[in-house]
Amino acid sequence: MSRLPAQRAATYEDLLAVPDNLVAEIIDGELVTSPRPAARHAAASSSLGADLHTSFGRSGGSGPGGWVILDEPELHIVGQIMVPDLAGWRRARMPELPDVAFFELAPDWICEVLSPSTAALDRTRKTHHYATAQVGHLWFVDPQLRTLEVFRREAGAWRLVSSVAGEVKVRAEPFDAIELDLASVWAR
Repeated sequence: MSRLPAQRAATYEDLLAVPDNLVAEIIDGELVTSPRPAARHAAASSSLGADLHTSFGRSGGSGPGGWVILDEPELHIVGQIMVPDLAGWRRARMPELPDVAFFELAPDWICEVLSPSTAALDRTRKTHHYATAQVGHLWFVDPQLRTLEVFRREAGAWRLVSSVAGEVKVRAEPFDAIELDLASVWAR
């Protein structure tokens, strides 16, 4: 990850000037760039997003519905510009998908797929801002370690609800109405 020199706060114009082959965020006034996800990261995110979208993201799907699930939405929340790997909003809070370039309504659920270049940022500064924005659930998926950590925000802090590893089937908040097969998430 590269950072803009600390002498001035980064602007949205700085973010827009970043080449398309990088993910750009502004966190705590710093322009932070990361390489696009590697294959294992992208596969885990795509598989998980597809499973959740099929069950929760569309009416008439195989599950209970009730959510808007998106890949890599740009979030403008609590004075930050962040791009999680996956995010979801309950339809009660976002009845229709707005026609916007970025979202100012904090999601109800965020999933960060960890990679060596982003794990420290995802687990620290971004996690703090997600709690401040009152995101209800946060998942960390690590495709290299094959782990899923599920957190729930309680009293402004993150509480670990479950942590699993390997090719297991799991019911994970807030999507515990269905069983997720993590073997498909780790598939190569």
